[in-house]
Parts: sequence; C-alpha cells; structure tokens
Amino acid sequence: MPLENPTIAVVGAGALGAYYGARLAHRGHPVHLLLRSDYDAVATGGLEIRSVDGDFRLEPAEINVYRDSKRMPKVDLVLVTLKATANDQYERLIAPLLKEDTAILTLQNGLGNEERLAELFGVGRVLGGLAFVCINRLAPGKIHHMDHGLIRLGEFGGGPSPRAQRICRLFNDSQINCDVLSDLRYGRWEKLVWNIPFNGLGAVLNKSTDQLINNEAGLTLVRGLMAEVIAAAKGAGVALPQNLIETKIVQTRSMGAYRSSMQIDRQMGRPLEAEAILGQPVKIAQSARISVPQMAMLYRMALLL
Repeated sequence: MPLENPTIAVVGAGALGAYYGARLAHRGHPVHLLLRSDYDAVATGGLEIRSVDGDFRLEPAEINVYRDSKRMPKVDLVLVTLKATANDQYERLIAPLLKEDTAILTLQNGLGNEERLAELFGVGRVLGGLAFVCINRLAPGKIHHMDHGLIRLGEFGGGPSPRAQRICRLFNDSQINCDVLSDLRYGRWEKLVWNIPFNGLGAVLNKSTDQLINNEAGLTLVRGLMAEVIAAAKGAGVALPQNLIETKIVQTRSMGAYRSSMQIDRQMGRPLEAEAILGQPVKIAQSARISVPQMAMLYRMALLL
C-alpha cells in the first residue's frame, strides 16, 4: 500500500460505508463505492451527508460509483462495510479489486469476519476495524451522522504496524477520528459488550437504546448481558474490566433515542447479523465452558426472527 494518496474501494456502501467513503472523497482521496439499492440515486444526485461534524454533499462528478466490482479499478485499500449476513459474497466482490499489495480492512460487526477474509485472501492482507458511530440512512443517497464516528483498527495478524498507522492517518486527515489497536481481539470483545445487548435486545424487543436503559427492567437485562460478554471474553483469553459495563451505559445515554442496526434491519425486513454478533460469541463461550444463558437465549430469539 503506497504511502501517499492510496486508491480506496468501499465494498457495501450502505449508511456506514457511504459515510466514511464520502468523508475520504470529500478530502480529495480517490474513492470508489460499490453500491446496490442506492446506485441510481447516487449516480444521478450525488451523496448528501448531514453530520454533527458539518454537513456536506458530493456531486455525481465527485464520486465514483459502481454496481459491479468487476468494473472497478484495482485499488490499494479495500474497506469492507457489508453486513455480516453477506460474507458469502466476499470472494465475488473483493477478488477483482486486489493488487499484489492491496490491504483489506473490514469494519463489520461481530466475530469471524477477519478469519474468513484471511482464509480467502491471506492473513497478510487483513486488518480489522471497529466503527463507533451513530448513523442512519435517511433515503437513497442521504446519510445522517448523529454522533460519534471513531474508528479503531488493527492488524489481524497482531500488533501495531506501519501500515495500520498509515491507514489511521488517512482517516484522521479526512475528519474521521481514528486510532490503532495494539490488540484487535480485545477491541472486538470490548465492542461486543455494547453490541450484544443493544443490537440483540434492540432487534428482539424492537426497542431503541433509550427505551432499553431508561427503566430498571431494561437496565437489568443490559447489565446482565454485558456481564456475560465479559465472562465469555475471559474464556477466549481477553480480560475486560468489570467497570466497562457502567462506562458503556453512560456512553449510550449520550446517544439519545438511537436505533441499533439490527433493530433497523428487523423493521425493514432484512436478514439479521445474528450469527456474527450473537452466535459466534455464544459458541466461543460454550466451547470454553463459560455459562452465558442470557446470551444464548437472546441468540435463539434472534434466530426466530
């Protein structure tokens, strides 16, 4: 991956991918977006970003959009922002974009994404990232960034690297707060402390974050699930502090009435990321003989949906 002005492909440019891709393009970086349902709207009307960090829009001439990755150029960096439910499409969508030294950074939720990418394309290409952002798609080509936005990324192969630092600088230079993780596995499990209760309960109960934590019954459910995630992480060799529970709840209060991605997917009748966010952590806990009854119940309920 070159040191200066790398070419970037965003595979799966929904709300998350479109927002980060737009930020990079707005800064002048060569960005190529692989779109599905929003292709016509963006190709003819551009991208409109409403953001707490400043609104902006990209005209059609300022953004490169595609329906088919085979028509895209080979790039230096691939950002994977697909739903984890579409991971069976990795090879078809990503392989045409790769040069000998192309890096692949997945910003997907849950566990197992880096492992599958490494199986297909080699461990040396793969980085993982965690996107801490409140964002929704208002309409085709219109994205609402409500709060946060931090990306934390790291090498799947372990440890900080000059490549991870270069990608981090690329984001920071484009008004996207970013830092490099020394341990990607720690970061993945830390995010699951939030994702499992708020994505899982959000989908199963159809409740926004404020509805889940503004009453004692909801808080009890959230805290219980978070405690089980911390126990499961320990079984996987990742030691998370117990005070993370209250830290995550305080952070969530600042989001207001936020609908998690799985809640929105349920409302829109789309497949749920139940396996990556709920199923994989449950199976890892069970293989380590860690009891996670609430996580297991939530997983089974999500599967019923």
